Amino acid sequence: MARKRKNRGGANPNRPRLWGKHAVAAALDNPDRKVLKAWATREAANFMQFPSDIPVVMAEAPDLARLVPADSPHQGVVIECEPLEDVWLGDVLAEAGEEAIILVLDQVTDPHNVGAILRSAAAFDVAAIVTQDRHAPPEGGALAKAASGALETIPWVRVVNLNRALEEMAEAGFWRIGLAGEAESTLAEALGPPRVALVLGAEGPGMRANVRDHCDALAKLPISEQMESLNVSNAAAISLYAARVAR
Repeated sequence: MARKRKNRGGANPNRPRLWGKHAVAAALDNPDRKVLKAWATREAANFMQFPSDIPVVMAEAPDLARLVPADSPHQGVVIECEPLEDVWLGDVLAEAGEEAIILVLDQVTDPHNVGAILRSAAAFDVAAIVTQDRHAPPEGGALAKAASGALETIPWVRVVNLNRALEEMAEAGFWRIGLAGEAESTLAEALGPPRVALVLGAEGPGMRANVRDHCDALAKLPISEQMESLNVSNAAAISLYAARVAR
């Protein structure tokens, strides 16, 4: 199932454009990613060492700027590629280890936040992130740049019904913890069975009520009263660290 994204420069909306050296290098190293075309400055092309089967158009930096959204830090290289194939939750659950961590995002839509969360997920060996298909950003350059290569390595499961996905996780032995600032227990206190699914909601509204109802426990991060909340990507990183240390 192709995930659509509108790009500048007459790009095919079903073919994401990625930019930045780390994001592009990771895409080139991913055997599951089909890169269709590249544009690069001569310096960047020498650095990237594109495979011979990928057509490369040499361009100047201002030309590349016209291929991506305004003010995007392309670092001299842009690629157009096919979206990654869908990842199925059942496969992730079947392959997950006994101390696996899954990160569930409830309507977190900002690509920079999701990209940063993917990067943290890679740092802490998360088995997968799970989002709704319709309420999450598509693959794209801003997300891939923020993920710094993790888009190519962390399985990203997109589901129609997040509540049903949480039920499947429970059936597979995952303890589901929803992060909520008003919870009475801290995350350290709420951690239980070794398999855990951490659920984070969007900034502002947080988790939806029906998603909360599908969690085994609610927990908070013990932050100072001087700060009401954390950015969702920061909260994800701290939660993953706490969960990993507990193992």
